[in-house]
Amino acid sequence: MAFSEGLSDPGESTGRGSPYVRGSITGAGTFLGGALHTLPFLIPDVRVALIVAAIVVACELLALSWIRWRFFHTGFARSFVSIMLGGVIIVAISAALGGAAG
Repeated sequence: MAFSEGLSDPGESTGRGSPYVRGSITGAGTFLGGALHTLPFLIPDVRVALIVAAIVVACELLALSWIRWRFFHTGFARSFVSIMLGGVIIVAISAALGGAAG
């Protein structure tokens, strides 16, 4: 994602800044988002790992809602609802795929 963000626009036409900075921010965000909610599965007890992962994901979704509110000037409630709806859709698809595979 960072590489594609860096290549997508040199920043001159849209004023979005340096492709290196945008790529670095996107790469760091992608890494953090992927790493933070998978790290709880290093916990040996699956039930505890699931609870911790759910809490981490909830915090990530709140952080994304705050970022949209703060930097994109979207209402916090609207951001929260749209982010949570996306999360619910992902959970539903994951559960359906997991049920179909098992």
